[in-house]
Amino acid sequence: MSKTFTAVIQKEDNMYVALCPELDIASQGETIQDARNNLREAIELFLEEADPQEMRGRMHEEQYISSVEVAVG
Repeated sequence: MSKTFTAVIQKEDNMYVALCPELDIASQGETIQDARNNLREAIELFLEEADPQEMRGRMHEEQYISSVEVAVG
């Protein structure tokens, strides 16, 4: 069985940071692919080791990724 999670990846300084908002898990890597792969590994480890109650507490079923325009200056 597999489940799809969201990966939000941003460049920070000379690294890429990847976040899974559904589980509030983050990882990083030197490239986008490294960050994504490291996030996948972190999620898999969490799902293997976490207490079911912690999983339910962290799981956010609905995710909305959007942009917001604001006035600057």
